Amino acid sequence: MIEKKFKNLEEQIEILKHKGLVIEDEDFAKEVLLRENYFFLSGYRMPFMVANSNKQFIEGTKFEELYSLFLFDRAFRNILFKNLLIIENNLKSITSYQLSKKYGYREKDYLKSKNFTSKPEKSRQVNDLIKKMKRQIRVNGAQHTATQHYVSNYGYIPLWILVKVLSFGIVSEMFTILKKEDQQEICEIYHVTIEELTTYLPILANYRNLCAHEDIVYDNKTQRDIENTVYHQLLKLEKEDGEYKYGKNDLFALIIIMKQVLKYEDFLNMTLELERVIDNLSYNLKIISIDKILDLMGFPENWKELSTIERSVDIDE
Repeated sequence: MIEKKFKNLEEQIEILKHKGLVIEDEDFAKEVLLRENYFFLSGYRMPFMVANSNKQFIEGTKFEELYSLFLFDRAFRNILFKNLLIIENNLKSITSYQLSKKYGYREKDYLKSKNFTSKPEKSRQVNDLIKKMKRQIRVNGAQHTATQHYVSNYGYIPLWILVKVLSFGIVSEMFTILKKEDQQEICEIYHVTIEELTTYLPILANYRNLCAHEDIVYDNKTQRDIENTVYHQLLKLEKEDGEYKYGKNDLFALIIIMKQVLKYEDFLNMTLELERVIDNLSYNLKIISIDKILDLMGFPENWKELSTIERSVDIDE
């Protein structure tokens, strides 16, 4: 096994220059590498390489252009993260409201296995999830301000408070083990099917975690394709071999999901913010085109039209 040895800033600069990257201001480059990490910055090199199998940058590629893609992804990621937190909070609020209304607000009432699906193949998952939620009550009962308040003053933690300390992943998993009629009530609020929301939630939770940990998102691919939606059809997205080229397992698929679960105004505002950072990157790119980046993101040329489509069109479809 080849051992990776530490490289100081000067050595990192020389490696990049050896690969063909133009570095005109070495002091600036050193400061960026020190603050942002050589490994993380190098993760954005692929669009600027001569070929996937070639470790050389396209002739004339400057350090500033590579850094621009890095900053673009950060700005894009922050916009997504802000709106994913809105989606997370909405899901927690809607789920806790529906279940509390039906099963009660004390944990001894709403954390009963009979309140969840009775499918035999799901019984272990139901029991495991209930244990996870009870563990969160024990751990956060005396630590989190909201849970501490309810434990101290009322002796229990209602679900609408408990969801505050549950991860997006746990709440997403909880949806998959709800009774079908409870799933349906939640889906009717979003105007999506149970199957669609079951697919969407793990994707949303995964991107939420990617954003929280500052991972690369612009060219990230989902583990599972989403089903074709009315938006694929209305945007007249390009097809290859009968399948849509964009919006299936790419970043645009996430945008389509967010279109369906965010309020119209929130999605419109998000689109305007995304448009600004894309335009800014387009201005800073010289050696490659913005179209190359948009293609890696799965964004069609008319992606902005998605924000102008009224939600009612999906309902009437």
